[in-house]
Amino acid sequence: MKKSLQQIAEWLTIENQSFPETIVTGVSIDTRTITKGDLFIPFRGEAVNGHRFVEQAFEKGAAASLWMIDEPNPPAHLPLIFVEDPELALQKMAECYRNEHQATFIGITGSNGKTSSKDILAGALSPYFKVQKTIGNFNNQLGLPITILQLDEDTEVSVLEMGMSGFGEIEFLTKLARPHYAIITNIGEAHMQDLGSREGIAKAKFEIVKGLSEEGILFYDGDEPLLQNLVAKTPHLKTQAFGFSQELNLAASQIKATAQGSSFHVEGLIQGDFFISVLGEHQVKNTLSAMLVSKSLGLTDEQIREALKKVVLTDMRMQLVPVGDLLFINDAYNAAPTSMHAAIQFVEQTTIRNEKWLVLGDMLELGNEEKKMHEGIAGHIHPEEISYVCLYGPRMKWLYNKLQETFDAEHLVYSENEYAPIIEKIQSHATNESILLVKGSRGMKLEKIIHSIELA
Repeated sequence: MKKSLQQIAEWLTIENQSFPETIVTGVSIDTRTITKGDLFIPFRGEAVNGHRFVEQAFEKGAAASLWMIDEPNPPAHLPLIFVEDPELALQKMAECYRNEHQATFIGITGSNGKTSSKDILAGALSPYFKVQKTIGNFNNQLGLPITILQLDEDTEVSVLEMGMSGFGEIEFLTKLARPHYAIITNIGEAHMQDLGSREGIAKAKFEIVKGLSEEGILFYDGDEPLLQNLVAKTPHLKTQAFGFSQELNLAASQIKATAQGSSFHVEGLIQGDFFISVLGEHQVKNTLSAMLVSKSLGLTDEQIREALKKVVLTDMRMQLVPVGDLLFINDAYNAAPTSMHAAIQFVEQTTIRNEKWLVLGDMLELGNEEKKMHEGIAGHIHPEEISYVCLYGPRMKWLYNKLQETFDAEHLVYSENEYAPIIEKIQSHATNESILLVKGSRGMKLEKIIHSIELA
């Protein structure tokens, strides 16, 4: 973005304010991440009032700031735009900039795999287009407007992650972004406590089509019956389905894992053998959506094949981490039953190393079903394939109780709130034949186990 304060004021339909010839090149809501030229957006909450940090924002390079009309003592010597509600102003600015921008906009939602799909798609397109994508978890009613306003004016493709916890949130985001293409990665169990059922989750994710452009295409997990039903009830919607069923628009098979990544074969709108430097069948499925979007944007099969070879994901997503003789799979960014089952299945089937370990932490935000869902993981863990299971967190006690029926005490470790017993077990028993999956919800911070062993 490169706009004068006067242009921003026109977006916000502000009258009777005069502005210096100041140019704004981005926005920020946090003085810790201010860059030169940013417009600072101060929010007033119960605990913190961002207006207290406006002068600090200017000291760090901000070009201007919003200021709530009813907030006292505005600094008269600084360029300010007075607004009634900074959050609404932020969203209005993003809407106006989106309306002006000529980029192709792509929205991605789903219970699991949003960030991986975003990274894979951006990586597939980057050799051929100028691409900008959602950074970190800027995927909500504040983060998505910021992401849009940070777009360079010559960006050709914008890949936007859309997160939610309740009904109506994806609808708001998609109507703001108005994507030309939309992706639903899958339907899992995350946010069950807010949405009540997988059917509710599917309905909430499907809201993404409400902002889809008239000629737009929805790419969706064709192996998911809940999405199949919703698509069938929306007859005028243009769709392409991906997954493992051979009748879909793009289907993957012959998936093989190595220490370098995953090779696979596809049939459908794209044909042939492909490779990504990422592990897991679920990551192959995420790759299929990126391939279909790339094809729709005009790339050839060979261009897609070459770009995918160089794709790199955000850390802590099926990330191979060698530590001395040990080999970790760091998948500690997040967890829900669907992704947990997929990661465990990968470890059981992989031939990268013979001795398989599971280091699992609590799955959060599962609501009233959390006990049942933690216990249910036991059915996916087979003692003939898994040598050691290490469990961390109060909810994992339910899985621990179940696994005591099939694992002896030597091969099963549980700790409610300390990493130390798990670290000690790994250090004393894991070898150069061990591969260790580390996976849990973000709040469990299981990557600290890997870091502790790295530093030992």
